[in-house]
Formats: sequence, structure tokens, C-alpha cells
Amino acid sequence: MIASSAFLPSQHNLWGVAASIAIAVLASYVALDLALRVRGTYGRLRLAWWAAGSVVMGTGIWAMHFIGMLAFQLPIRLGFTGGLTLLSWAAAVAASGVALGIASRLAVGPRLLLVGALAMGLGICGMHYIGMAALDMAPGIVWDPVKVVLSALIAVAASAVALLMVMLLAHRESRRRTRSQIFASLVMGAAICGMHYTGMAAAQFPAGTVCLSADQLSGPNMLAIVLVTTGIMLLGTLFASILDARLQSTARRLAHSLQQANTRLETANAELQKQAFADALTGLPNRLLFEDRLDQALARLDRANHGHTHERLAVFFVDLDGFKPINDSFGHAAGDFILRKAARRLERAARLSDTVARVGGDEFLVLLEHVHDIADCTLVADRILKALTRPFVVFDKQLQIACSIGIVLYPDQGERDKLVAHADAAMYVAKRAGGGGYALFESHMGADVSNQLALQSDLRQAIDAGQFELYYQPKIDGRRDQISGVEALIRWNHPERGVLSPALFIGLAERFGLIGRLGSWVIDEACRQIAAWSREGLRMRVAVNLSVHQLRENGLAERVEAALRRHKVDASQLLCEITESVAMEDLKATQVAFSGLARIGVYLAIDDFGTGYSSLSYLRQLPAQQLKIDRSFVNDLEVKVDARAVVEAVIRLAHALGLRVVAEGVETAGQRDILLELDCDELQGYFYARPMQAHVLLEWSRGVKPEHAVDFAPSTIEG
Repeated sequence: MIASSAFLPSQHNLWGVAASIAIAVLASYVALDLALRVRGTYGRLRLAWWAAGSVVMGTGIWAMHFIGMLAFQLPIRLGFTGGLTLLSWAAAVAASGVALGIASRLAVGPRLLLVGALAMGLGICGMHYIGMAALDMAPGIVWDPVKVVLSALIAVAASAVALLMVMLLAHRESRRRTRSQIFASLVMGAAICGMHYTGMAAAQFPAGTVCLSADQLSGPNMLAIVLVTTGIMLLGTLFASILDARLQSTARRLAHSLQQANTRLETANAELQKQAFADALTGLPNRLLFEDRLDQALARLDRANHGHTHERLAVFFVDLDGFKPINDSFGHAAGDFILRKAARRLERAARLSDTVARVGGDEFLVLLEHVHDIADCTLVADRILKALTRPFVVFDKQLQIACSIGIVLYPDQGERDKLVAHADAAMYVAKRAGGGGYALFESHMGADVSNQLALQSDLRQAIDAGQFELYYQPKIDGRRDQISGVEALIRWNHPERGVLSPALFIGLAERFGLIGRLGSWVIDEACRQIAAWSREGLRMRVAVNLSVHQLRENGLAERVEAALRRHKVDASQLLCEITESVAMEDLKATQVAFSGLARIGVYLAIDDFGTGYSSLSYLRQLPAQQLKIDRSFVNDLEVKVDARAVVEAVIRLAHALGLRVVAEGVETAGQRDILLELDCDELQGYFYARPMQAHVLLEWSRGVKPEHAVDFAPSTIEG
């Protein structure tokens, strides 16, 4: 055993030791951050971070070792050979590459962790002892084998700790990760320094040893260069890593926000599509979706049949019998309840492959695919009839309805583009037979269908072609027996069929979605005519009828106001009439429309008063100025006591509420006399005048009038 005096005394520069420890901790922090960066990236970016990280991490570990050796002092001058020093750096980089490669894996088992720790530990040992070999000593270094083994064990343990730290930090939340990473860096820095200084303690230098490489890498200048260069490299890399992390975090947040926005957009699109193709009340497909499915079914049928009829399809047109009286008597809420329940019963009565749609107020369509013969249709029809004839419990009352069904089978009956119309025609046959049953389409029913379809086609072009005209029926002031206003009534000047009354085309316009355009034309034309009469010296208030479709459209008041402004007409010269049944069908929509029209100064009237439900209880909620008594009461005034009682009660009620009363349908002198006796404000009907063209009314105001006809009120003639 060699005595201690036989070896040169050694010591360490404390500032150098402190610098090496600081570099070790900083390198450990950067190494952990780089490991997390490699784990969090993919593809080429991961490879780039791995390569750059291996160099930076290896350089940091090597710098700690090299600074520690520069801080080592002997009584003789020391220096390091360049080749072996470079080789020790390469060993550190290789060990770091192994560490980052293992750390980049999402899952690391005990075996891989052990292999990685051994490889990394051996790499660090190789770096240290190759670096020590760069001291070209003569005689050579004497090693303490126990301390050498201990340093190797520390290197392996430090490597295992480093890999475990990466695994643990990867699963930490971002807010808690920094604190844990600092702690882990201190542990790892201490372990690396412990390995280095244990290895340095294993080296002993015999007395009389000289350093043959003393003139190579050595001195305080080298220490400063390595320290500054490594510090800048580590801090720069750390800054780049933090910046990249923030950019990736921002990108992830943006991607997440974009994904959320895309999800919301898809949800909104799905909701819009649902609204576009579904009936709002029942949730069933609407006409648009039904027609799309019918087109698809027809295309599938053509492919399946290949010129020979193997399969068929059928269209049912289902109309509820007895629904309107229930809706009128029990109210809109009860009617909606029955429609929703009827929709569910129809779905249950139909087959899973069938399509049930709601296409109107109480009208439904059913598409049956994979039908073999008419017997398949009648089975479904019988189920529908039984389902809808079962009582509905509404407000603790049992209400009974039925239905009429029209059936058309394709390709046996009807043309493919007229299937719904043919089913509709068959349904009316079933309804005329008393309802509560079904009728199969027959060819003779197609004549009326063709007529309706032709009329519908003409109707679409009639507005643009200027074929509509307003006729005007005078309204007579009861006290003065003078014309005080007129009601505008639409007529269609059909080029082939002559003048058509609204009874022939208003229903078609409503069914095929043309009533909105037609209603807007009526309002604009009435305003234009008011302005034209005013220029001729006739100031006339004109009443127009609003449909339920106009009432429910957004912006009704704005469109009316625009028409008044366009023709420079005073709003008080326009009176909008809404039938009571329409007004009460959706009271909320009526209130919104009435409030908007009242705001711009348009006069408002309830038409056909007395025929709806809950009239008196809702009347005060509507800002109307006028009531029109339904002609059905006026017709019976001379023969039925109850009709007179109703009219008298309506007139008294209206006057008590500050409303004027108009009686329509006055056709006899007896009816006139009774109404005047009951103090009715205005009268309208064939007894006074039939609807007439605008120029005829203007001539009347100038004295060209029928014998015994009434005059115009002085307020209507502008001097």
C-alpha cells in the first residue's frame, strides 16, 4: 500500500467548484425541459429537438465536468490534450442522445429504464474518465478502484433519477411543473456533481509526477471561456424551448378554440338544417324533406324494377276530420296538443321504413316504400284510422276526431310528378263521402288535379304578368247614409278563364307558398290607388285583408310602412283587417303584428267577429279600432231572434270599448233597417254596391252613379 505522502497534495478552487455546480443544475433544468419538448413534438420537429437537445444537454454535462477539472489544482501546472477532451465531449453528447431517446417514449417499462440508465451512466463515466485521461501525466494516475466503482454507480443512479423525473414531470399540470422541475434539477445537479467529485477523489498523483500536456488546454482564461459559452448556450436553448412551448400552447389553444367553434358551427348547421326540414310544432319532416325523400324513393324504385314492376310505393294524404271545431272551441293550445299527439300516433301506425310528414295545419303525408300491392296500403290505412279515432284527453276532457285518407299507388296509379296531388284528390273524395275512411285514387279524379296544377302554374306567373286587380266595395256610414270608405278585394284577370274570385286561388296561394307575395302586392297596390285617387280629389280610406301567413312573417309593419312612404300616403288612410279566427289562432303573433301596425298609425279591424273562440276575453288585448260582424249573423237578422241578439250584444260591447262596428253582407232593406236601429256604425254589402273597379268608384264620386245610390261623405271629397 502506498503512503499518502507518496502522492501530490490536491485541492479545488472553490469558485470553480461553485461554477461547476451551477452549470450542473442549469444543465439539468435545460435537460429536463428538452426531454419534455421532445416528448411533446412529432415527426421531423421531434427529430430536430432530439438532435439539438443531445448536443446542448451533452455540452452542459461535459462543461460541468470540464469546469470541475479546471478547478482541480496540484502543486504542478496542469493542462488537457485537445483530442481526448473532444472525445469526452462526444461521450457526453452520446449519453444525452440515449437519455432523450428514451425520454421521448410515451411509456417506459422497468427494463427499458434500467437499460437506459446503464447506457447513460456508462456514457457519463466514459466522458469523465476520458476527460481525466486528457491529463497526460508521467507517471500515470493511480486510481482507487472502490471510488471508481462508486462513481459509476452514482452515474447510473443519477441517470435513472433523471429518466424518472422526466416521466413524472410529463404527467404534471403546467402550473405545478415549473416548481417540480426546479426541485428535480437540484437533485440531478447534485447527483452529477457527486459522481464527478467522487471520480476526482478516486484519482491520485504520485510524487514527482509531471504533466506533459501542461501547455495545452488550461488556465483561468479557458475556464471563463467554457463557463460563459456554456451558460449562453444553455440559457439560449432554454429561452428557445420556453418560446416554443408557449407557441405550441397558443397553437393548441387556437386549435381547441377552432375545434370548439367548428363544433358549434356544425351544431348550428345541424339545427338550421333540422329547422329547414322539420315541422316546428310536431318535429316531423316538412313538405320540403318529404318531397326530397319521395324523389329518392322514386329513384330507388326505378333501379329496383328495371322495367318490370317488382316493387311499388304509395303516398297517403291524411287530413284530420273535426279538428277545426275543436281548435275553435278549446283554443290554439288544445289544437297544438292534438296535432302533436296525432303526429306520434301516425308514426306508430306507420312502418319503420315509412316517412310521416306534416305539410299543413291538420294535413299529413305518409310515404310507404317496399309496397307489393294495395293490400299493404290498406293495412297501414286501417291502423292510421284506428289510431286517430281513439279519444284525445285534453284538459281532462276526452275529444274525438277522425281522419280522411287519400291513397295513390305508384307506378300503378298516377304520374310520378303528381303523386301528392293525386293523393290529395283521393283524400277529398274520402272526405266528401263523410270522412273517417280512405279512398284510392282513380283516373277520373285526375281531371280536377290537373286543373288545380295548371292554375297553380299560372298563379306563379300572374303577379309578374300584372294579371291581378283590386276591386273596391263601398262601406256606408250608417248615421249619414254616405260612403265613408272601401274594402279592397282581389280579382285575377286570367287570360283564358276570365275574372276569378279569390275563393278559386287564395287556397292555392297559401298551399304553395305564394300568399306572401300576393299579400304584399295587395298592400302596395292599395297604397298606390289611394295616392292616385288623392291626386284626383278623392280622399278614401281603404281596408285590406291580412292572411295568417303575413301575420306570422317578420317585418310586416316595416313592409306596410315602406309602401305608405313609397306612395306618400297617410297611414290613417289604410285599414288592415284580420279575421278573428286567424287573430286568435296565434294571439302572441297577432299582438306583435297589431302593435307594429298601430305604431305607424295604420287602422286595425277584427273581421268575421263572433265566429272565433274566447273572443271577448282576448278582445281588449288587441289595439283594434273596428269590429266587423260576420255575414252569417247578418243573413239571419230578419228570421232568427238569436242572430239579432248576438249582433246587438256585439254592437254594445264594441261601443263600450270605443270601437266602431261594421256589418258586412247587407243584402236587403230589412237587414239595413235592423242594423241602423241597433246603432251599427257602418254597413257593407250588395244592397248598396257590389265590388267595382277603381275608375268606376272615382266616377261615382263625381256624380256618375246608379239611381238611388248613396253619395260620398263630404270628408272624402277634397276641394
